Amino acid sequence: MISPRLVKGGLVQVDPSTAAVRSVIALQYNPETLTRTVKVQAAGEEGGDRSQALRLRGAGIETIQLEAELDATDALADPEANADVVELGIHPQLAALEAMVHPRADDLQANDALADSGVLEILPLEAPLTLFVWSRQRVVPVRVTDLTVTEDAFDVNLNPIRATVALGLRVLSVDDLGFDHRGGTLFMAHLRTKEALAARLGTGALSTLGIERLP
Repeated sequence: MISPRLVKGGLVQVDPSTAAVRSVIALQYNPETLTRTVKVQAAGEEGGDRSQALRLRGAGIETIQLEAELDATDALADPEANADVVELGIHPQLAALEAMVHPRADDLQANDALADSGVLEILPLEAPLTLFVWSRQRVVPVRVTDLTVTEDAFDVNLNPIRATVALGLRVLSVDDLGFDHRGGTLFMAHLRTKEALAARLGTGALSTLGIERLP
């Protein structure tokens, strides 16, 4: 019997101007749990104008928490086919994840050179647009808000060979990026996908809730 191909979740970095893919980081193992929190942006907050109670100021602010496991055990069982893992363990995978929260060294150096040359205003460095991909139904622009790496096994050269990575992500909406930004376009596509999935559920029946009509 042929098993279905397992789709992996992961992160993609793209150029915000050209949408060219810069890197794809597939999670080695899909997390068993994905925690999402959505905070409503309501216009009529407590103590506010009651006429605005049902109005929304913008898209909900969504955050995502997940834990990913990295393990070099299988690769080390076939050292001839995995020379990099034998030499470096899972350093490259960890470095790729950590690179998402650091500016590039060359960019930092360039900004320092601008400061030394007397440039008064130096804009913060723009990072690539990061996308969280969790199936075709969930491709969203995100900012990595926190990254915790727990390394719990090492080889004889102290290269990490097993680790757990806790990722905190904040979904970026059109409120953050605007409608013309590539990330804003992707968020709107994500929002429309949600609406289409919700429509598949149907209206539902009041009798399911034990009532025949509303008071």
